[in-house]
Order: sequence, then structure tokens, then C-alpha cells
Amino acid sequence: SAAFLPVFAKQIEADKPGEMTSAWQLASAVFALLSVFLAALVVIGELILWGLSWSYAGHAETQLMLGLTAVMLPYAVLICLAAQVTAVLHALGHFTWPALVPVVLNICWIATIWLVDPLFEPDRVAQIYALAGCIVGAGVLQLVLQWPTLRRFGYRFDRRWQAVRPAVVEIVRAMLPVTLGLSITQINTVLDRCIAWTLTAPAGADVGATIWGSVTYPLQSGAVSALYFGERVYQFPLGVFGVALGTVLFPLLSRHAARGEFTRVRDDLSLGMRLVIAIGLPASAGLALVAESLMRLLFQHGDFTAGDTARVVPILVAYGSGVWAYCAIPVLYRGFYAVGERRIPVQVGITAVAIDLSLNLSLIWPLAERGLALSTALSAMIQVVLLSWLIQQRIGRLDWRRLAVTTGKAAMATVAMAVAYQGVWRFSPPPTGKTAEGLWMSAAILVATVVYFLVARLVGIEELQLLLRRAKPAAPDRAAPE
Repeated sequence: SAAFLPVFAKQIEADKPGEMTSAWQLASAVFALLSVFLAALVVIGELILWGLSWSYAGHAETQLMLGLTAVMLPYAVLICLAAQVTAVLHALGHFTWPALVPVVLNICWIATIWLVDPLFEPDRVAQIYALAGCIVGAGVLQLVLQWPTLRRFGYRFDRRWQAVRPAVVEIVRAMLPVTLGLSITQINTVLDRCIAWTLTAPAGADVGATIWGSVTYPLQSGAVSALYFGERVYQFPLGVFGVALGTVLFPLLSRHAARGEFTRVRDDLSLGMRLVIAIGLPASAGLALVAESLMRLLFQHGDFTAGDTARVVPILVAYGSGVWAYCAIPVLYRGFYAVGERRIPVQVGITAVAIDLSLNLSLIWPLAERGLALSTALSAMIQVVLLSWLIQQRIGRLDWRRLAVTTGKAAMATVAMAVAYQGVWRFSPPPTGKTAEGLWMSAAILVATVVYFLVARLVGIEELQLLLRRAKPAAPDRAAPE
């Protein structure tokens, strides 16, 4: 969908005013080709799973895994088509239903656990198959619920694809570099985990155990799990703010680039970077502030001990220091994609992976698993610097003065936020249990958030006011809904 959107925006601009003939032809071609390709993959996958089920007859757990995979495999077709419809609606300036698509899956999942699974008690296998079936049903809803909105914009399936064949070829050629570029942060976190698996001492090994004959293991048992827990938490603000910001800006960038309005593309990107700072800076600081209490509340029960919490907190702080950079990367990448540049993001991404690997191997011995997390954050920051410098060769100089001013103001508001949070904790009574600690932490977060926005308003962070202003996104001139 990221490869599709800029090309679709160009087709909208190429059509006559009031018409979207070639744009709808392109959408129809992509919907059809994607459906056929994914359906073929699913059929092949189902046949492979069927063959494997015969090979593993008598292995109950493996049979269950294969069966669940077979049930859920069609979800790949549904969610990819839903993402494609989402991209079309984003290009047309509509964001409401696309934003609700992930919520549909969560609602179906929770409803099945609460309402459907009890009907199959005590058969646990039947319960988990019901949950797998619910995921496929949710995929149908994720696709179907967006369709009426698409129809209101005037979409009708059009089989005349010959005129848009070059655009389809352009999308196909763009898919691999775009996918690779947008996956770099995930690749780096997977790299962290692989290195942790390789360099963790075996369970029960003495401290000082060696690998490769003379090199001391830098990590002790549990390092991979500690990294996993830290990753889960730091990705929350990235998913809520960073991805959302890139999603909203991408259609705007693509539309202005399609019109050749590169000054406006530069302004859009400068605004996006200022929003990243205004949101990402307090998010990074906030994760450091709440790290210990949050990890204790979320995970410290059962086999997860206070020692495990103490081990994960520095990892979360290290990962969290780069939240602003993780949020900036998809914004900058989409700036490149909007102007048709796909080579540079891949080159920068490969460089970032190499930097992450070098930092991992440099920091893992002195800092253990925290060094792996810090490597990912530092690699992301370097990636932002490189992308910011290189994008200017295509669209001109970004507004660094305004970005510096916003950074200074956001830093002032973030310091005030941190003081407010610590103040609430300092004057709160010692928590007597998780419920009390959760309430006090929520109160401290609420106070700190209010203080941040108040100080931001006082010092004049205009970007936050723009973000909070309620306004309908304007659809493109050529795509007014019926």
C-alpha cells in the first residue's frame, strides 16, 4: 500500500477535473491482481500444510499448530486487501474508517474469548480453533466495513486496465524497496534478538563461561525475554503516534509531489518533523519516567520477579530514548516515496543495519542487553540525520530554524512534565499494592500530561495546537464523495 499510494495520487492528478477514471482503473487492477496473487499463495500454503500434517501424524502440538495456521492463512488475503482499501481512502483524504480497522480485530478477538469460547468448554482445542476462525471473520469485517465509504467516493470496479499498465508495473517494482525501507527498525530489533540468542550463556552456566574458546559470554540467561518485554512497551508510542503521523502525512506529501509542488512537500515534511519532536520528545522522557512502575504493573507476577523488572527497566529506557527517531523515520521515508525516490531509503536502511550491528558488538560486553537496545536507538538517530540531509537534495532545505525553536520549546515543556510527574510521586504515600500503584501512576501521568500541554501552550508550540484542532481532513478536489 505504501508503494501504491504515490502512484494512485499521480493518477488522480492526471484525470480530468471531476473525474477519476484512470485512478479507479488503477485501483481495480491492483485489487484484482493482489487478490489473485494472494489467493494463489494461500492455496499453495494450504497444500503444504496438508502435506506436513500427514508427515507429523501423531504429534499433537505440531498438528494443532499446522491446523491453526491453515485456518488463519486466508486472513492474509483479507488484511492485505483491507490495507489496500485503506490506502485508497487515505489518498482521498478519509481517515475515520481506516483508523477503526485495527479496532475491529481487537473487538472480535475479545468478544470471542468472552462470549464464544465458553460455549466450547472444557474442549481447549475447540476454543482455540474458534478464536482462529474469529480472526478470519474479523478480516472479512475489516474489508467489508470500508467498502461503502469507498463506493461513496465513486469507486466502481473497472476492467479496462490497459491504460494504467505502466502504473501497475511501477507499483510492482516499488514494492520490494519500499517494504525493505519501512522494515529497517523491525530488522534492527530482530537483529538484537538474534545476537542475544547467540551470545547468551547456556542456562546453568557459571558466570564467566566462555564462547569460542576464550571470549566471555556477555549475556546471562533471560536476556532474550528481557529484550522482548522492553520492545513490546516502547513500540506502544511508536504505533500510536509515529505510524499515525506518517499515515496522515503520506497522502498530503504524495498529492503535492504529484502536482509538482515541491515547496509544499518541503513545508509538509518540515511540519511533520516538528510534530515528531513535539510528540516524540515527551514520549521518550515519559517512558523513562514510568519505566519501573509500568514494568512492575504489567509484568511482575508469577515467574516474573522484582529482579526481572530491574533487568528490563534499563532496556526500556534505552529503547525509549529513540522514540522520537523511530517516529521520524517513517515520516522521512514517506517523503522520499512521495517524490518517487526509493533507492536512497534502502541504501540508508542498509547502512543503519550495519551501524546497528557494529554498535551491538561494541556495546554488548560493557552494557549487556542494555547495549543492544541502545544500539537500536542510536542507529535510528543516525538514520534520521542521514535521511534529513539526503531528502534536501530532492526538495530543498528543510526549515531548520523553526525545527530548532520547536525542539527548544518541547524540551522546556518536557522538563516541566518530568518535574510534575516526580512531584506527584514524591508526595504520594507508598503504594500498598498494584491497584494503588496503578492509580497513583495514572494520576501522575495525567498531571504530567496536563502540565506538558499547559507549558506547551504558554511557550507557543503551534504544532500541538494544530494537532489538537478538530478539523475534517479535506479530500482531494478530484474525489468529492457522492
